[in-house]
Amino acid sequence: MPVPVLVFASYADAFGARIVSVPVETPCTVADIVEAMRTLKGGERLPGKPVVAVNQSYATCDVAVQDGDEVALIPPVAGG
Repeated sequence: MPVPVLVFASYADAFGARIVSVPVETPCTVADIVEAMRTLKGGERLPGKPVVAVNQSYATCDVAVQDGDEVALIPPVAGG
């Protein structure tokens, strides 16, 4: 079952949607999701190590993702 991933700002622009259905099976890891996203149209715009949150907490590449978890890619922000 694909994992829905929330994307914002420049990532939403790149993928053409605010929620991207990523073709991975759960359980998987954050790294699996990021690699699968790189294969999608717009995925080339992801940085080498994008910031990812799982269930509203920042997550490293080895964090497990289960069915029903909320996954989000956090784009770089600027401000002042």
